[in-house]
Amino acid sequence: MGTQSTVFGQVLKLVPRYEFDRLAADHHKGRKLRSMTRWKQFVALALGQLAGRHSLRDIETNLAAQGGRLYHLGAGKVARSSLARVNEEQPYALYEALFARLYERCARLAPRHGFRFANKLYSLDASLIDLSLKVFPWAHYALGKAAVKLHVGLDHDGCLPAFANVTAGRMSDMDGARAMAFPKGSIVVYDKGYSAFAWHKSLIERGIFFVTRARGNILCEVVARHKTWDMAGVEADETIRLTGLRARPHDLPDLRRVVWRDAETNKRYVFLTSIFHLDAATIAGIYKARWQVELFFKWIKQNLRIKAFLGTTSNAILTQIWVALCVALVIAYAKFLSRTELSAQAVLRLLQLNLFLSRDLTALIRGQPPDTEITDRRQAVFAL
Repeated sequence: MGTQSTVFGQVLKLVPRYEFDRLAADHHKGRKLRSMTRWKQFVALALGQLAGRHSLRDIETNLAAQGGRLYHLGAGKVARSSLARVNEEQPYALYEALFARLYERCARLAPRHGFRFANKLYSLDASLIDLSLKVFPWAHYALGKAAVKLHVGLDHDGCLPAFANVTAGRMSDMDGARAMAFPKGSIVVYDKGYSAFAWHKSLIERGIFFVTRARGNILCEVVARHKTWDMAGVEADETIRLTGLRARPHDLPDLRRVVWRDAETNKRYVFLTSIFHLDAATIAGIYKARWQVELFFKWIKQNLRIKAFLGTTSNAILTQIWVALCVALVIAYAKFLSRTELSAQAVLRLLQLNLFLSRDLTALIRGQPPDTEITDRRQAVFAL
């Protein structure tokens, strides 16, 4: 009799098991795990993310209710005490490494960004994940507040989180950005919070282009003025040389300043960039695309479990955040495989409603009815 794996089982197959086991061996701490393996941990936490489970007991009950289906997931029943112990003791670095592997797989299928230039485009930003100071005193960062900070470099090819870093809430955005190794020739766009002359110089020396908002108090002299060719919204396009006391020690090369006015809001923007091979309207378009990283933070906070946590230690918190990032990439990978126009949120909703049904994953995402998934009706008949 032909059988169809559950939707959740097909989602887990998108994570190469042999790579996972190898990474688990590389990031193991202490004595050998017996019944509670790292794969079981991942299955339980991934279920918590996809199904919106709120607690360890909730995950334990949900898995136990599936009975025989757990065998096909390569897992079994999970005790909440065992899950809590592994979350606290086993290094979160396993899921940080898994995140990098999953991004590589997603990037091969991701559609290109909507611009004509061939350069890779990344948006850089950071967002606080609020915690309770009473429950997480180790995460204190301000008066009466606790938080960790998620730093993300978003790849505009598919809007994927290509680089991620989770730090203490008090760490500056710039410290998180310096840990990201953007490839040579790429374009990085960020807001004024990253406008440091040393950072600009570092990017230029590594062959990386940048686009940012210019600070209002920037001191410079105009070296050349370029024609705007009546481009919509572009008021000025200039080559400038920084002359301020803070800029002089860094010996920055000449930069480009683009002044653009939004026709809808009539608001005026001044951009600073090291790009000279693209027109001024494209520079404005690149900065406008930076909003995608803000939408990513909004999506992951609203749809995945990174605001209510299953543990109280630093390792447990980081484990849950990194698993959430891995699940976000798995959802994107399923979306790319299905070649659907649905949003990531719509794909997640489909998965949530059908996790333990025997449906073909691709057909489900494409919206095909269930009976079109069986090519031979004899597979549905039990015959001796």
